[in-house]
Amino acid sequence: MRSTVLLAVAATTALSSAAFAQTVGVSWSNFQEERWKTDEAAIVAALEDAGATYVSADAQSSSSKQLSDIEALISQGVDALIILAQDSAAIGPAVQAAADEGIPVVAYDRLIEDDRAFYLTFDNMEVGRMQAAEVLERAPEGNYVMIKGSSTDPNADFLRAGQQEVLQEAIDAGQITIVGEAYTDSWLPANAQRNMEQFLTANDNDVDAVVASNDGTAGGVVAALTAQGMQGIPVSGQDADHAALNRVAAGTQTVSVWKDSRDLGREAAEIALALAADADAAVEGEVEWTSPAGTTLRSKFLAPVPITQENLDVVVDAGWITQEALCQGVTGGPAPCN
Repeated sequence: MRSTVLLAVAATTALSSAAFAQTVGVSWSNFQEERWKTDEAAIVAALEDAGATYVSADAQSSSSKQLSDIEALISQGVDALIILAQDSAAIGPAVQAAADEGIPVVAYDRLIEDDRAFYLTFDNMEVGRMQAAEVLERAPEGNYVMIKGSSTDPNADFLRAGQQEVLQEAIDAGQITIVGEAYTDSWLPANAQRNMEQFLTANDNDVDAVVASNDGTAGGVVAALTAQGMQGIPVSGQDADHAALNRVAAGTQTVSVWKDSRDLGREAAEIALALAADADAAVEGEVEWTSPAGTTLRSKFLAPVPITQENLDVVVDAGWITQEALCQGVTGGPAPCN
């Protein structure tokens, strides 16, 4: 009897170890955004805690390279894939290749229109609502510019839809007018700055507020405004990049919607491991969600938090940024910089 019990325990331990002795491949669209390094660190830490192996590739903003990257990750024998898609329309063959090998896919922070992918992200429409609400509170009237994200990223349109929900009433009442709107190729700050410069020129600098869809584009917008001596008008962003939080403290950016990517990275790693062990494994907090295109996916949405001058202590207390980095160059600013 004792031998039987010991054998059963040994078998259970072996199965448990096998379930977690996995290799997870991550395909990054690019590493130009500050936040992806934070996401990566969280993924790596969660995988290491589970005894799993991390391998990755950087597509360097190329959808064709991302396809070849994923092919290479599959050939390395990964047990699950986490994909930050460069182009949601072009990623389909990669998902098919993974499905052919029985490899689960986690669509990381960007929608992949395929019901075989598990979609993990923050509530991006809510992010858009938060951005627009903070800007509208400070500029209830006037000319608005909308600096959108990349046209190849579905999040750009989710954000824009959320922004419009908040602004529509003021638009209908004639209180605000959108005098410029453009996508930002690859989310590059330089492209956002160029778009903003063109809108300022076209409107003789008669712009009262800018709804920019992330902190990188907000940085480009602030650079364009500063060149015209217009820094300080309301500007939104998201991701809580350190430079953006410093701009919030200094008053050149109004809000950065914080999506704690440490949580997102950890969740992605845990979901990838669970699905590698059992494709039908239940994920705590998951919902069945249907995309605007009609694709129904297993999904999980995390909650964002808007960070303004009024609650900068939140990101400091959470260890997201040090007080020194937050307050660099800021004199007489808001708490905790005063």
